[in-house]
Amino acid sequence: MKLSNEELKKYYFGAYRFEETEEGYLQAFQYTQAQQDYFEGFSEMYFDRCTASTAKTLEFVTEATEISFDYKVIWKGSADTFEVLVDGFVIDIRYIKAIMDTGRMTFELPEGKKNVTVYLPADATVLIKDFEINASAKAPVKNEKVLWLGDSITQGYGPLRSSQTYVSVANRILNYDILNQGIGGYVYDKNCLMTMEGYKPDKIIVAMGTNQYHDDCMKDIGEYYDILTDIYGANIPILTITPIWRGDQLNDISILEKFCDDLKNLCGRYPNIQVVDGFKLVPHFMEYYLDGLHPNEFGCEVYGRNLVEKIRELNF
Repeated sequence: MKLSNEELKKYYFGAYRFEETEEGYLQAFQYTQAQQDYFEGFSEMYFDRCTASTAKTLEFVTEATEISFDYKVIWKGSADTFEVLVDGFVIDIRYIKAIMDTGRMTFELPEGKKNVTVYLPADATVLIKDFEINASAKAPVKNEKVLWLGDSITQGYGPLRSSQTYVSVANRILNYDILNQGIGGYVYDKNCLMTMEGYKPDKIIVAMGTNQYHDDCMKDIGEYYDILTDIYGANIPILTITPIWRGDQLNDISILEKFCDDLKNLCGRYPNIQVVDGFKLVPHFMEYYLDGLHPNEFGCEVYGRNLVEKIRELNF
Protein backbone atom coordinates (compact mmCIF):
# COMPACT_ATOMS: atom_id res chain seq x y z
CA MET A 1 0.00 0.00 0.00
CA LYS A 2 1.48 3.31 -1.09
CA LEU A 3 0.73 6.35 1.04
CA SER A 4 0.29 9.75 -0.51
CA ASN A 5 2.24 12.58 1.08
CA GLU A 6 -0.98 13.82 2.61
CA GLU A 7 -1.66 10.39 4.12
CA LEU A 8 1.92 10.12 5.39
CA LYS A 9 1.57 13.32 7.42
CA LYS A 10 -0.60 11.65 10.05
CA TYR A 11 2.27 9.27 10.88
CA TYR A 12 4.90 12.03 10.84
CA PHE A 13 5.79 13.32 14.31
CA GLY A 14 7.98 16.28 15.25
CA ALA A 15 6.78 18.55 12.43
CA TYR A 16 4.98 21.88 12.64
CA ARG A 17 4.37 22.24 8.90
CA PHE A 18 5.10 20.56 5.56
CA GLU A 19 6.01 21.52 2.01
CA GLU A 20 6.09 19.41 -1.14
CA THR A 21 8.90 19.90 -3.66
CA GLU A 22 8.52 19.94 -7.44
CA GLU A 23 9.91 16.39 -7.47
CA GLY A 24 7.15 15.26 -5.13
CA TYR A 25 9.23 14.92 -1.97
CA LEU A 26 7.67 15.82 1.38
CA GLN A 27 9.75 18.09 3.62
CA ALA A 28 8.84 18.65 7.27
CA PHE A 29 9.72 21.76 9.29
CA GLN A 30 9.74 22.44 13.02
CA TYR A 31 9.69 26.22 12.59
CA THR A 32 7.35 28.72 11.02
CA GLN A 33 8.39 30.39 7.76
CA ALA A 34 8.88 33.66 9.66
CA GLN A 35 11.26 32.00 12.11
CA GLN A 36 13.22 30.42 9.26
CA ASP A 37 13.44 33.78 7.51
CA TYR A 38 14.90 35.23 10.71
CA PHE A 39 17.55 32.52 10.93
CA GLU A 40 18.39 32.84 7.24
CA GLY A 41 19.11 36.55 7.67
CA PHE A 42 21.00 36.00 10.92
CA SER A 43 23.31 33.04 10.24
CA GLU A 44 23.77 30.43 7.51
CA MET A 45 24.71 27.87 10.16
CA TYR A 46 21.56 28.45 12.17
CA PHE A 47 19.40 28.42 9.05
CA ASP A 48 20.81 25.07 7.88
CA ARG A 49 20.20 23.53 11.27
CA CYS A 50 16.73 24.99 11.74
CA THR A 51 15.60 23.09 8.64
CA ALA A 52 17.20 19.76 9.67
CA SER A 53 15.14 16.64 10.32
CA THR A 54 15.71 17.07 14.07
CA ALA A 55 13.69 14.66 16.25
CA LYS A 56 11.31 13.81 13.42
CA THR A 57 9.92 10.31 13.29
CA LEU A 58 7.54 8.18 11.26
CA GLU A 59 5.50 6.08 13.68
CA PHE A 60 3.00 3.27 13.09
CA VAL A 61 1.06 0.62 14.92
CA THR A 62 0.93 -2.17 12.35
CA GLU A 63 1.32 -5.82 11.43
CA ALA A 64 3.37 -4.91 8.35
CA THR A 65 6.54 -6.88 7.60
CA GLU A 66 8.07 -4.31 5.23
CA ILE A 67 8.21 -0.56 4.78
CA SER A 68 10.05 1.42 2.12
CA PHE A 69 10.40 4.99 0.88
CA ASP A 70 12.40 7.20 -1.45
CA TYR A 71 14.65 9.66 0.34
CA LYS A 72 16.81 12.65 -0.55
CA VAL A 73 19.45 14.19 1.73
CA ILE A 74 19.82 17.89 0.89
CA TRP A 75 22.06 18.96 3.79
CA LYS A 76 24.48 17.14 6.11
CA GLY A 77 25.76 18.44 9.42
CA SER A 78 27.32 15.23 10.74
CA ALA A 79 27.43 11.49 10.15
CA ASP A 80 23.99 10.83 11.56
CA THR A 81 21.60 7.93 10.98
CA PHE A 82 18.26 6.60 9.83
CA GLU A 83 17.09 4.05 12.43
CA VAL A 84 14.15 1.71 12.85
CA LEU A 85 12.90 0.58 16.25
CA VAL A 86 10.24 -2.05 16.88
CA ASP A 87 8.61 -1.83 20.30
CA GLY A 88 11.54 0.31 21.40
CA PHE A 89 14.20 -2.15 20.18
CA VAL A 90 16.64 -1.08 17.44
CA ILE A 91 16.44 -3.43 14.45
CA ASP A 92 18.20 -1.40 11.73
CA ILE A 93 20.68 1.48 11.43
CA ARG A 94 21.68 3.24 8.20
CA TYR A 95 24.53 5.74 8.47
CA ILE A 96 24.41 8.87 6.32
CA LYS A 97 28.10 8.44 5.46
CA ALA A 98 27.43 4.98 4.03
CA ILE A 99 24.53 5.78 1.69
CA MET A 100 23.96 7.83 -1.44
CA ASP A 101 22.33 11.23 -1.11
CA THR A 102 19.31 9.96 -3.05
CA GLY A 103 17.85 6.46 -3.07
CA ARG A 104 15.24 4.11 -1.72
CA MET A 105 15.26 2.44 1.68
CA THR A 106 13.54 -0.81 2.55
CA PHE A 107 13.23 -2.17 6.08
CA GLU A 108 12.14 -5.70 6.96
CA LEU A 109 9.99 -5.95 10.10
CA PRO A 110 9.18 -8.91 12.37
CA GLU A 111 5.80 -10.64 12.26
CA GLY A 112 2.91 -9.59 14.48
CA LYS A 113 1.36 -6.38 15.73
CA LYS A 114 3.96 -3.85 16.86
CA ASN A 115 4.92 -0.22 17.28
CA VAL A 116 7.34 0.86 14.57
CA THR A 117 9.37 4.06 14.78
CA VAL A 118 11.59 5.36 11.97
CA TYR A 119 14.02 7.98 13.30
CA LEU A 120 15.18 10.48 10.69
CA PRO A 121 18.66 12.04 11.00
CA ALA A 122 18.94 14.71 13.70
CA ASP A 123 21.74 16.68 12.07
CA ALA A 124 20.85 16.39 8.39
CA THR A 125 17.90 17.41 6.23
CA VAL A 126 15.95 14.59 4.61
CA LEU A 127 13.03 14.61 2.18
CA ILE A 128 10.73 11.61 1.66
CA LYS A 129 8.27 10.39 -0.96
CA ASP A 130 6.53 7.23 -2.20
CA PHE A 131 6.20 5.62 1.23
CA GLU A 132 4.94 2.03 1.06
CA ILE A 133 3.80 -0.35 3.80
CA ASN A 134 2.52 -3.87 3.19
CA ALA A 135 -0.30 -3.82 5.76
CA SER A 136 -2.75 -1.40 7.31
CA ALA A 137 -1.48 0.96 10.01
CA LYS A 138 -2.65 3.50 12.53
CA ALA A 139 -0.84 6.33 14.25
CA PRO A 140 0.16 5.82 17.90
CA VAL A 141 -1.49 7.83 20.67
CA LYS A 142 0.84 10.36 22.28
CA ASN A 143 0.88 12.05 25.67
CA GLU A 144 1.36 15.80 26.23
CA LYS A 145 2.37 18.17 23.46
CA VAL A 146 5.83 19.53 24.37
CA LEU A 147 7.92 22.28 22.78
CA TRP A 148 11.64 21.54 23.35
CA LEU A 149 14.05 24.49 22.97
CA GLY A 150 17.82 24.18 23.07
CA ASP A 151 21.24 24.12 21.41
CA SER A 152 23.27 21.39 19.66
CA ILE A 153 22.90 18.90 22.52
CA THR A 154 19.11 19.18 22.27
CA GLN A 155 19.20 19.10 18.48
CA GLY A 156 21.04 15.82 18.79
CA TYR A 157 24.74 16.28 18.01
CA GLY A 158 27.04 14.02 20.01
CA PRO A 159 25.78 10.43 19.88
CA LEU A 160 25.77 10.50 16.05
CA ARG A 161 22.72 8.24 16.35
CA SER A 162 19.28 9.71 15.78
CA SER A 163 17.56 7.34 18.23
CA GLN A 164 20.21 7.98 20.89
CA THR A 165 19.96 11.73 21.41
CA TYR A 166 18.99 12.53 24.99
CA VAL A 167 15.66 13.87 23.72
CA SER A 168 14.97 10.59 21.88
CA VAL A 169 15.94 8.52 24.92
CA ALA A 170 13.71 10.54 27.26
CA ASN A 171 10.83 10.67 24.82
CA ARG A 172 10.70 6.92 24.31
CA ILE A 173 9.83 6.71 28.00
CA LEU A 174 7.61 9.80 28.29
CA ASN A 175 5.85 9.41 24.91
CA TYR A 176 5.49 13.16 24.42
CA ASP A 177 4.31 14.64 21.15
CA ILE A 178 7.38 16.86 20.73
CA LEU A 179 8.47 19.72 18.55
CA ASN A 180 12.25 19.98 18.91
CA GLN A 181 13.57 23.47 18.15
CA GLY A 182 17.15 22.76 19.19
CA ILE A 183 19.83 24.35 16.97
CA GLY A 184 23.55 23.73 17.10
CA GLY A 185 25.43 26.71 18.59
CA TYR A 186 22.33 28.50 19.78
CA VAL A 187 21.75 30.79 22.78
CA TYR A 188 18.84 32.46 24.56
CA ASP A 189 17.73 34.60 21.61
CA LYS A 190 14.37 36.31 22.15
CA ASN A 191 14.14 37.26 18.45
CA CYS A 192 13.48 33.67 17.39
CA LEU A 193 10.42 33.43 19.62
CA MET A 194 7.35 34.04 17.48
CA THR A 195 3.72 33.02 17.56
CA MET A 196 3.22 29.69 15.80
CA GLU A 197 -0.28 29.80 14.37
CA GLY A 198 -2.34 26.78 15.35
CA TYR A 199 0.29 25.41 17.73
CA LYS A 200 -0.19 25.43 21.51
CA PRO A 201 2.06 23.12 23.55
CA ASP A 202 1.02 21.74 26.92
CA LYS A 203 4.54 22.18 28.30
CA ILE A 204 7.89 23.69 27.32
CA ILE A 205 11.40 22.40 28.05
CA VAL A 206 14.36 24.79 27.67
CA ALA A 207 17.99 23.59 27.68
CA MET A 208 20.39 26.39 26.76
CA GLY A 209 23.23 28.46 28.12
CA THR A 210 26.37 26.43 27.51
CA ASN A 211 27.21 28.62 24.50
CA GLN A 212 26.97 31.89 26.42
CA TYR A 213 27.99 31.31 30.02
CA HIS A 214 30.93 33.71 29.68
CA ASP A 215 28.59 36.56 28.81
CA ASP A 216 26.71 38.96 31.05
CA CYS A 217 23.39 37.80 29.64
CA MET A 218 20.91 37.40 32.49
CA LYS A 219 18.92 40.44 31.31
CA ASP A 220 18.63 38.85 27.84
CA ILE A 221 17.60 35.53 29.36
CA GLY A 222 14.94 37.24 31.47
CA GLU A 223 13.56 38.92 28.36
CA TYR A 224 13.56 35.52 26.61
CA TYR A 225 11.37 33.98 29.32
CA ASP A 226 9.15 37.07 29.39
CA ILE A 227 8.43 36.72 25.67
CA LEU A 228 8.05 32.95 25.90
CA THR A 229 5.34 33.34 28.54
CA ASP A 230 3.74 36.22 26.63
CA ILE A 231 3.34 33.94 23.62
CA TYR A 232 2.20 30.77 25.38
CA GLY A 233 0.65 32.15 28.56
CA ALA A 234 1.98 32.89 32.03
CA ASN A 235 0.61 29.60 33.36
CA ILE A 236 2.23 27.22 30.89
CA PRO A 237 4.57 24.81 32.71
CA ILE A 238 8.21 25.41 31.72
CA LEU A 239 11.14 23.19 32.67
CA THR A 240 14.59 24.78 32.47
CA ILE A 241 17.60 22.46 32.31
CA THR A 242 20.73 24.30 33.33
CA PRO A 243 23.91 23.56 31.30
CA ILE A 244 25.53 20.18 31.86
CA TRP A 245 29.14 19.71 32.95
CA ARG A 246 31.81 20.47 30.34
CA GLY A 247 35.04 18.50 30.24
CA ASP A 248 36.49 20.72 27.53
CA GLN A 249 36.39 23.85 29.72
CA LEU A 250 37.72 22.66 33.08
CA ASN A 251 39.63 25.88 33.71
CA ASP A 252 36.33 27.77 33.45
CA ILE A 253 34.17 25.36 35.39
CA SER A 254 33.63 27.85 38.25
CA ILE A 255 32.34 30.41 35.72
CA LEU A 256 29.94 27.82 34.32
CA GLU A 257 28.77 26.91 37.82
CA LYS A 258 28.09 30.58 38.62
CA PHE A 259 26.11 30.92 35.41
CA CYS A 260 24.01 27.91 36.39
CA ASP A 261 23.36 29.42 39.83
CA ASP A 262 22.39 32.75 38.29
CA LEU A 263 20.06 30.98 35.85
CA LYS A 264 18.40 29.07 38.71
CA ASN A 265 17.87 32.31 40.61
CA LEU A 266 16.41 34.05 37.57
CA CYS A 267 13.99 31.19 36.85
CA GLY A 268 12.93 31.26 40.49
CA ARG A 269 11.17 34.56 39.80
CA TYR A 270 8.67 32.81 37.53
CA PRO A 271 5.99 30.69 39.27
CA ASN A 272 5.49 28.55 36.17
CA ILE A 273 9.18 27.58 35.76
CA GLN A 274 10.82 24.57 37.40
CA VAL A 275 14.56 23.92 37.18
CA VAL A 276 16.63 20.76 36.72
CA ASP A 277 20.32 20.90 37.63
CA GLY A 278 22.16 19.86 34.47
CA PHE A 279 25.33 19.02 36.42
CA LYS A 280 23.42 16.07 37.95
CA LEU A 281 22.32 14.56 34.64
CA VAL A 282 25.57 13.40 32.99
CA PRO A 283 28.56 12.05 34.99
CA HIS A 284 31.64 14.28 35.02
CA PHE A 285 33.90 11.92 33.08
CA MET A 286 35.13 12.19 29.51
CA GLU A 287 33.97 8.63 28.83
CA TYR A 288 30.43 10.02 28.62
CA TYR A 289 31.30 12.67 26.01
CA LEU A 290 32.18 12.83 22.34
CA ASP A 291 34.37 15.91 22.72
CA GLY A 292 34.01 17.12 26.29
CA LEU A 293 30.93 19.17 25.44
CA HIS A 294 28.45 16.90 23.65
CA PRO A 295 27.42 13.65 25.38
CA ASN A 296 28.10 10.53 23.30
CA GLU A 297 25.73 7.54 22.97
CA PHE A 298 26.43 6.42 26.54
CA GLY A 299 26.19 9.95 27.92
CA CYS A 300 22.90 10.64 26.14
CA GLU A 301 21.40 7.40 27.44
CA VAL A 302 22.27 8.42 31.00
CA TYR A 303 21.17 12.03 30.40
CA GLY A 304 17.80 11.04 28.99
CA ARG A 305 17.01 8.53 31.73
CA ASN A 306 18.12 10.85 34.53
CA LEU A 307 16.04 13.64 33.05
CA VAL A 308 12.96 11.42 33.05
CA GLU A 309 13.48 10.72 36.74
CA LYS A 310 13.75 14.45 37.48
CA ILE A 311 10.63 15.20 35.43
CA ARG A 312 8.72 12.60 37.42
CA GLU A 313 10.09 13.88 40.74
CA LEU A 314 8.94 17.39 39.88
CA ASN A 315 5.59 16.11 38.59
CA PHE A 316 6.21 18.25 35.52
